[in-house]
Amino acid sequence: MDIDIPPNEYFSSYEDLEVHRLMLEDNPRTDAYRQAIMSNKSFFKDKIVMDVGCGTGILSIFCAQAGAKKVYAVEASDLANLAKDIVKENNFDNVIEVIHSKVEDVILPDELKVDAIISEWMGFYLLHEGMLDSVLIARDKFLKEDGEMFPESAGIYVAPCSVPELYNKWTNFHGVSLTTFAKQLRVNKSSKPEIMVINNQDLIGNEVPMAWINLKEDTVNYLDCFSITHVAAATKSAKYQGICLWFECYFPQISSDEQVVLKTGPNSASTHWKQTVILLPEQIEVEEQEPIAFQLDMKRDLSNSRRYNLEFTMLDPEEVDHPLPCSCHMTKCILIKTVMLQQENQMNQNNKENSNVLEDEKIDDE
Repeated sequence: MDIDIPPNEYFSSYEDLEVHRLMLEDNPRTDAYRQAIMSNKSFFKDKIVMDVGCGTGILSIFCAQAGAKKVYAVEASDLANLAKDIVKENNFDNVIEVIHSKVEDVILPDELKVDAIISEWMGFYLLHEGMLDSVLIARDKFLKEDGEMFPESAGIYVAPCSVPELYNKWTNFHGVSLTTFAKQLRVNKSSKPEIMVINNQDLIGNEVPMAWINLKEDTVNYLDCFSITHVAAATKSAKYQGICLWFECYFPQISSDEQVVLKTGPNSASTHWKQTVILLPEQIEVEEQEPIAFQLDMKRDLSNSRRYNLEFTMLDPEEVDHPLPCSCHMTKCILIKTVMLQQENQMNQNNKENSNVLEDEKIDDE
């Protein structure tokens, strides 16, 4: 999946069956949607659903299997023709109507409103491809006031990391030292995000949420820009080589006992989204509890609304606010953490004493 698809080729790029094979075989992705639908079968029973960007139609079929009365499966690319055949193959052509159109151009009969909108709109680092714009437009146009969005919310997470997969091998490559090559490679790669798998053990700081999106309320304009300034304490001595981004999507918990969450982070099963990494032009050796300060800005590209520009700035930990409490080794953070811990202990002691007083009063009353 090309991260730089030209705008005029966006829909036609989804006619490549290899793209859909990749997504269908992404078990965490497909299983999350199926579980989110099937665990809420009582909600989908006899409901009207819209699937935005239906692709092969598999999510529409899940909804029909869950008992939906009608599913409008909207697909802008010519893959809509294949989706119609797949729907017929599964004997749901009396329930699922495949509409070959951009969702912005769709008109439902009698200005009909739907009970739920389902869509797999996520791109790299969640927002790449800009498909969420179309989903929110569909929400405003077609969703009932008390309707549901699948997923209903999503978050982007960020953490500093090492990237040994890219660099470690060059120190001794078939008996030859190529560290000079590795340094130049790092410089070249620092101008564009890398889509790759980061192992959980290669995170060198705790993750922090960068953005939170409520699909039931947020507007398209809300998606234009996100920014975070943060200080992360290194969780171990390591080579600080980049910043890792990933996302999680949360589905409605209407009639199910447990909320379904699609996770794409380093500590979860690998997905076709992998993780997005912003590589530093030079690696930095950090010690455990050393503060790592940075600012990350994510802005929609003015010339191509389906792309975002990511700007990463390294900051001086002395000049930015630290989270409270902060586990870094700077004196001010150690003092603040100590004071907060003392206050917490005092509060617990007071609560314990109050509980003992109440228990004594209860005994006296008896």
